[in-house]
Amino acid sequence: MENNINKKYAPRVKRTTEIISLVACQVGLHACMQSMRLATPLEALLMGYGELEVGILISLFGLAPALLAIPAGHMADRYGYHSPVRIAASLSMVAVVITALQGGLATLLLAASLSGAGSGFGMIAIQRTAGRMVSNSTDRIKIFSWIALAPAIAGFFGPGITGVLIDLYGFRVSFGSMAVFPIATFFLSWLVPAEKLNHSADNTKKYKPSKSLFTERLFIRLLIINWLVAVSWGVFSMALPILSHERDISSSVVGFIFMVYSLSSMVVRVIIPFVAQRLSEQIMLGGTLLLSAVVFMLFPIISSELTMALLAAVLGIALGMIQPAMLAMLYKITPKNRHGEALALRSAFSHISMATMPVMFGVLGSVVGIGALFWLMAILLAAGSMQARHLAKGKYLN
Repeated sequence: MENNINKKYAPRVKRTTEIISLVACQVGLHACMQSMRLATPLEALLMGYGELEVGILISLFGLAPALLAIPAGHMADRYGYHSPVRIAASLSMVAVVITALQGGLATLLLAASLSGAGSGFGMIAIQRTAGRMVSNSTDRIKIFSWIALAPAIAGFFGPGITGVLIDLYGFRVSFGSMAVFPIATFFLSWLVPAEKLNHSADNTKKYKPSKSLFTERLFIRLLIINWLVAVSWGVFSMALPILSHERDISSSVVGFIFMVYSLSSMVVRVIIPFVAQRLSEQIMLGGTLLLSAVVFMLFPIISSELTMALLAAVLGIALGMIQPAMLAMLYKITPKNRHGEALALRSAFSHISMATMPVMFGVLGSVVGIGALFWLMAILLAAGSMQARHLAKGKYLN
């Protein structure tokens, strides 16, 4: 009797262990990047640089992952999970070492590129592995909700700890402490079992050029929504430190606001697996985009630090619901043999947006003020909710 019970629950325990390992590895990579995203612009501002330089700095967190996304997707398809994730951890570790040893704008720019590359490179392999663990849409929403917890957990601990360490011990110690994140990722990757890969010539011939995916209207709509989500996070992460600097808000408070955002994202992603069957995709995509638009509209006219934290919480809930729904939708609207490629294209467009838009918004912010960035983002999000309505009513392949 006891042996039968053990056999019944053993696969479930194994699957849970694999999911926890995937989440933990992504937490390590993302916590390093999130901490860098907080510390590097703050040090740049302290050195006397302005909105334009900060915009360039933030954009580099997305430029390297954008350039490496397609190669990372092909590498994940060819070599599986472990090699890409360990390369990602190594890139993040180099970023930590160079910033801990010396300061300067050139060092910050290089570290932004390396830590962004590490987070993006590993994310594709992790999402690809997670998507292959299940076979239906409901289960994918659930597993992608767990995977999507990683950035929220990382954002909750990483920036908060980093902000406190900056105030207490300075930037060099704060950067050095980030080493724990990529080291943890490297060793935790061993807990994910190796994948049996098929490298036969017949299998590789089935793949079409990546550009052929752009003939799918639903995929284009998903990319538009994905772009809006990526840009909104980029604007928020760039504009909030600048807005806080103008208002003489301390690094600890800025870190706390980012922690609140990440905590709310984390909570809603814990809840989603239990209510996924009751939420329509129109609500999870279109409704949350409208809610995000309201938050961006209110942020520039709010001066209270507590109210800013509450708005960050609402934004975290809204954007936290979109991510798992988009990933599950991607599996529904793309051919089964091209999921990894579609993930790579989605990641490339996300990081291109993160690389280019902060520079444009930095220029705009230096001309018309930081409040204009929030209001422009609100308009774009409201318009994007219409694309979500069409996407939710489309015909699916899977």
